[in-house]
Amino acid sequence: MVTPKPQSCGGLSRREMLRVGALAPLGFGLTDVLRARADAGAKKRARSVILLFMWGGPSHLDTWDPKPAAPLEVRGAFDSIATTVPGLRIGEHFPRLAARAHQYAVVRSMTHTDPAHLSPVHHLMTGRIAPKPNSDADGASRGDAPCLGAVVQKLAPATGAMPSAVTLPWAVSHPSAPGGTAPGQNGGWLGAGTDPFLVTGNPNQESFTVGGLSAPGDVPAPRLRSRAELSRLLDRTGEPGAGFTGLQGKALDLLLAPAVSTAFDLSREPARVRDKYGRHPHGQSCLLARRLVEAGTRLVTVNWPDDGHAFWDTHGDNFPSLKTRLMPPADAAFAALLDDLTARGLLDETLVVWVGEFGRTPRVENGGRQHWPQCYSAVLAGGGVRGGAVYGSSDRIGAQPASNPVSPADLTATVYHAMGIDPATEIPDPAGRPWKVADGTPVQQLFG
Repeated sequence: MVTPKPQSCGGLSRREMLRVGALAPLGFGLTDVLRARADAGAKKRARSVILLFMWGGPSHLDTWDPKPAAPLEVRGAFDSIATTVPGLRIGEHFPRLAARAHQYAVVRSMTHTDPAHLSPVHHLMTGRIAPKPNSDADGASRGDAPCLGAVVQKLAPATGAMPSAVTLPWAVSHPSAPGGTAPGQNGGWLGAGTDPFLVTGNPNQESFTVGGLSAPGDVPAPRLRSRAELSRLLDRTGEPGAGFTGLQGKALDLLLAPAVSTAFDLSREPARVRDKYGRHPHGQSCLLARRLVEAGTRLVTVNWPDDGHAFWDTHGDNFPSLKTRLMPPADAAFAALLDDLTARGLLDETLVVWVGEFGRTPRVENGGRQHWPQCYSAVLAGGGVRGGAVYGSSDRIGAQPASNPVSPADLTATVYHAMGIDPATEIPDPAGRPWKVADGTPVQQLFG
């Protein structure tokens, strides 16, 4: 396992210890320096988060946690490759990400017990086990716990006209699951007013547009603005049924802010930038996510697109699918996103998370790998995360965590922690019962 070298004295370097000694005659001691460091660390929060959700369950053994010394039926058809971090190897079809390993941390001990597709989405997106776990029969409902975007909108919303949370290019669904759309992707019992702004469609197409960002042709913007001000005035007077609030108010704000439509307009990006992300739905979705966080959106969830080929659910064609349609676009898009955020000075304040709902079986079966929630991987970059680190480990065949297990709720809590939201913060449900925003514990060791 690759880990940064340990430091003594509460993490202080020798130079800092000498500084403590120099400050002692002035009345400052070790406690003051540690407090100052803690205060400084508390200010280094992620302003925004981009969650790259690899719907279908990527094989950890072929991506982030290869086992080159394991038997062929475990290690599979791919080789592992070295990265910029000594001792850290990843799957051979992630060459761009191998060259940027110093920028991200790999968690190799993700674990839970739910082998279904739909219910684990609720666990990850809400920080809470689904009302009906181990099930593909329960779709999204208003009985769900609030998703990440809903909590962010309630506790740490965007300050400008940009939507606080955006989901694109669709809400993940499974065509063979009775429940259809996965639970845990909306505001749940917090109400529709906290739902993330859902963008659907293929952003790689020239005809791609985002609906609801332009005023009706027969209503000039000044008149629409006047109507909005009148509606808000009536709302303040308390006239029954006269308000312009909630979803309508959010929609109006989007209509009246030119910066919003500009942020969603990918045609403003140079062709070379769009090419670097990849001219495919996932690549252009990641580019759109960068534009949105740059404009002020706090949380963007980029779901793996509806590709018509079972997503990352590689039951029977694991290796051909990973080699051709899955890993190359994921590699290009994630690497380009890291480069772009770095070049724009945004990586330090933007947390990027790459994860699926589970991993795949350690042993290859009929050319594929099956669902395996007991052990899988996640990757985090930016937002104060220490690059070049590995947290946790799996056993010799990638079947179980060997150290530091991390649940989906722990990962959700880690996202909140990075944003400065205490996961223990309680929000009352419609019955007045308090609920923590996440049941997990943040993995604070990931942060520098």
